[in-house]
Amino acid sequence: MVYLVTGGSGFIGSHLVEQLLKNGHSVINIDNFDNFYNYQIKIKNTLESVGHHADFEFSDKETDIQRLISIVNYENYSIYYQDIKDKEGIEKILKKHKIDLIIHLAALAGVRPSIERPLEYEAVNIRGTMSLWELCKEFNIKKFICASSSSVYGNNPKTPFTETDNVDNPISPYAATKKSGEILGHVYHHLYDIDMIQLRFFTVYGPRQRPDLAIHKFTQLIIEEQEIPFYGDGNTARDYTYIDDIIDGVTKSITYLEQNSKVYEIINLGESEVITLSEMLSTIENTLQKAAIKKVLPMQPGDVQKTNADITKATTLIGYHPATKFQNGIKKFVEWFLRK
Repeated sequence: MVYLVTGGSGFIGSHLVEQLLKNGHSVINIDNFDNFYNYQIKIKNTLESVGHHADFEFSDKETDIQRLISIVNYENYSIYYQDIKDKEGIEKILKKHKIDLIIHLAALAGVRPSIERPLEYEAVNIRGTMSLWELCKEFNIKKFICASSSSVYGNNPKTPFTETDNVDNPISPYAATKKSGEILGHVYHHLYDIDMIQLRFFTVYGPRQRPDLAIHKFTQLIIEEQEIPFYGDGNTARDYTYIDDIIDGVTKSITYLEQNSKVYEIINLGESEVITLSEMLSTIENTLQKAAIKKVLPMQPGDVQKTNADITKATTLIGYHPATKFQNGIKKFVEWFLRK
């Protein structure tokens, strides 16, 4: 099979590419190496995902990306330096490759930055995604998986969160763009028979996690003996999901889509275990055997109090069974962090 993965050089995307290649498939990776975080991290992710372990000497962004492309374009893997907002650019790629299924992970991420830059989030997460669906029409691509987010639940008072819960009250532009993607996805499914699964990811962590996310940031600051920005009283809670479990859920979603038709599903992918901010920090401290220096700050706008996934549907429909407990996941992450 030939899969197109958008955002295939990011955290989740690079792990998915790695797994798909291991399973013997061909992968087309589209990534724009956005400046949201250091492009060099994405280059390292890409090299790791294809098993390329030679040293890479960095110079400047444009030169480095072009050199990366020349290094990793293998028979079963191609990478394109491309923005999903550029419909004509992606059209040229689709003319070169016969795509069986698209896994759309590319997005502007982050709740807090979306409050500062809402129009950019709309342009990428909504219009960029719609451009892909328009191209699915043109090229008769009938299978599509889209990354949604647990943030669509907002401050849902009912836990655990179930796919049938009302999600009409997002509290950040990022969350609103993800809900919009689910709604518009159903339109394209209904009008053009595109089989689609929208995956609501719950706080993914593990090796290659973005450096701006809490687990990565806390680990680095503890090691460097710097203050940690600790928002609230420590009782906010998240359903942390280890990257291997997320990738298992994505690949099982792919199998389900390939084996079924007339599909439009929204599926939670979480651990179904809730960890408070205080528990998360103490787990990292215990794993590092080093105490954090906390700087207690007020809660930030857009942050939800709690996330908690009901994964009954994922278990029943696609056979999803997360296997990594939080303490073990943090241990694996710290081991990766210390050797990177």
